[in-house]
Amino acid sequence: MSELRSRLAGPVFVPGDPGYDEERATFNLNTPLTPAVVVGAATAADVQHAVRFAAGNGLAVATRGGGHLQPRTGEGQLLLTLDRMTSVTVDPRASSVRITGSPRWGDITAAAGVHGLAAAHGSSPTVGAVGYLLGGGMSPVLGRPFGYASDHITSIDVVTADGHLRTVTATDDSDLFVALRGSRGNLGVVTGMEFGVFPVATVYGGGLWFAGERLAEVLPAWRDFAATLPDAATTSISVLRLPPLPEIPEPLRGSFTVHVRFTYVGPAADGERLLTPMRALGATVLDTIAEIPYAESGTVHNDPAFPLPYYDRSLGLRELSDATLAALLDLAGPDSGCPLVAVEIRPLGGALDRTPEVPDAVPSRGLPFQFFALGIGGPDTAPLLHSYLATCVDRLTPWADPRSMVNFVSPEEGRTPAELRAVYGADLYDRVVAVKEKYDPDNMFRINHNIVRV
Repeated sequence: MSELRSRLAGPVFVPGDPGYDEERATFNLNTPLTPAVVVGAATAADVQHAVRFAAGNGLAVATRGGGHLQPRTGEGQLLLTLDRMTSVTVDPRASSVRITGSPRWGDITAAAGVHGLAAAHGSSPTVGAVGYLLGGGMSPVLGRPFGYASDHITSIDVVTADGHLRTVTATDDSDLFVALRGSRGNLGVVTGMEFGVFPVATVYGGGLWFAGERLAEVLPAWRDFAATLPDAATTSISVLRLPPLPEIPEPLRGSFTVHVRFTYVGPAADGERLLTPMRALGATVLDTIAEIPYAESGTVHNDPAFPLPYYDRSLGLRELSDATLAALLDLAGPDSGCPLVAVEIRPLGGALDRTPEVPDAVPSRGLPFQFFALGIGGPDTAPLLHSYLATCVDRLTPWADPRSMVNFVSPEEGRTPAELRAVYGADLYDRVVAVKEKYDPDNMFRINHNIVRV
């Protein structure tokens, strides 16, 4: 440990040290990390030294970014945090962004917005950019118009298990470049990336909140509406039972509502015309749809900005038939007794189905819908929430697709190689395994949804 500290520009923490708890904190309070040692890397060289130290001492290596998805607590591992080396540089002439360390999407969106540019970020500004990009990244605004966020990565700086810092592209270490985009943290520690952004300064969008008692009316109308939308438009729906927390504004605090999200990349008048079928449903609890700066697009989903204890499950769906909607109504409707905060459906399609110019490891192209459900509560609520989440998955299984978006696979899912292989499909999974065995033969990077041979 003394030798490690002497080599690093950043700090080292062990249990009991001041700052240890802050350094290992995650956004989901139910998935705390319990590392034997934490390295707060200040440079890429720090990452290299830490990885070599881990290799020499038989430690697994984990990386914490935004901390939203942490499938394993990883007792006894070496944890790397990269906030001290975080930077965001926008090149407006090239319509590209270079990031280092662990920026959150809110940082990137603000920096790009100064130049009238937009990154294909997720629904929450507090999500870490690197983990999201390594999982493919389905933007709820720019995904259908432009594809998965990972499609637009041009360069990745990654420290592999041998401690080497590599800059990989479509032509340099191309096998690693292909496998990194979709396999999350299985292949190394990413210290930097470059990716393309888009000339989108504003977006027409927001939310329509209907009374939850109208779910049986709103759900089929929304499904039919979603099927008519062009690629420039995106929608999703969430049945919300929000807690009475002071952080939640009125009139949503403590409410039961159906939240229809909508965005359109184009003229506001065209977006409003597309929205006509949902406007025809009449009275809303709240209507926030307007033309907004792209930098404010995180308000469309209105995800929590503060850490919470939660449990979640997900499922890819191949169809939304009348029978599927009936099951959703039973699970989340006004008479369901549902204890979950959110039960949602996201239609995919558009450019998300297109094959990228450079192949990748994203398994969900062609997946029509993504289901996601979330319950808020600590360990004392775990039996109830786990049981109801499992019921949701079981009830929807007749319409399920084995594939799912990687960033939606919960800590309860993909726990075995066989389960994860089903998510990726056998051929894609086996190709990623071959790259994993080449660059991480001892499975150092395993505090994750671990991709290993079945």
